[in-house]
Amino acid sequence: MALACVLACLAGPAARAQSSWYGEKQIGPTAEQQPSMLKHITIAQRLNQPIPLGLEFRDETGKLVHLGDYFGKRPVILSLVYYQCKILCPEEIDGLVSALEMVKFNPGRDFNVVFVSIDPTETPAMAASEKALYVKRYGRPGTASGWHFLTGQQPAIEALATAVGFGYVKVQGPDGKLSQYAHASAIELLTPQGRLSQYYLGVEFSPKDLDLGLVEAGQGTIGSPVDNILTYCYRYDPALNRHSLIVSRIVQGGCLLTMLLLGGYMLVNFRRDVREARLNPLTVEQGRTKHLVNG
Repeated sequence: MALACVLACLAGPAARAQSSWYGEKQIGPTAEQQPSMLKHITIAQRLNQPIPLGLEFRDETGKLVHLGDYFGKRPVILSLVYYQCKILCPEEIDGLVSALEMVKFNPGRDFNVVFVSIDPTETPAMAASEKALYVKRYGRPGTASGWHFLTGQQPAIEALATAVGFGYVKVQGPDGKLSQYAHASAIELLTPQGRLSQYYLGVEFSPKDLDLGLVEAGQGTIGSPVDNILTYCYRYDPALNRHSLIVSRIVQGGCLLTMLLLGGYMLVNFRRDVREARLNPLTVEQGRTKHLVNG
């Protein structure tokens, strides 16, 4: 039973990583046909193209800012997410923070990190909460000035997403309202002049690649396109009102709980046998002698 549970737990991530439509990677069960919604979820790598630095947003303090405020002196890591996302976006930000922990350069001094919410209903207070969480997790003192969490209005968001090549779709949540976004995961490196230098797709990023990418972007070098293997925002199924990732997590949790209960049961019985053996050594020895005689 324990072995079966282990295999089931290990099979979950493997199943979610299967390649499917057109060489793209999906999270969740595979299907023979690509849902029409996913046709709009793209990462078009527009290398060497400028982004509109005059777009207006609000930073985490509520101050009106322009994208150009974060350019001019150092390269920028840009990521389009939304802060109320509980599935893919936290994994993407966690992956970036983990990678940057092993990068020798420091935000605020050597480069800037800019997150922009694709949800126009999100507020600077939400952005401030996210910044506090991830700056604390990053853990390098004096680098908070290099982390920027922005919110904005729909026209500015769409203009930036179009310039970056970031396709996303608003979808229904479990409450039946258009409250969630289906999108792919990617970060972009930009030169100090605001040109797209490199794309990194997925939720895990190589510190060595980021290190080199920041150096090249800082020098104005434009990288090469990467394989367009997309990690979708754990494919939402409106007909079932659930996410496949959540279901798989529940299954894995049940397996782990079963393993813990089974292990606890075995441990209790083992300790009881040891205790009885210590209290009745003569009975145990007689039992062994009887066993040998019968044998």
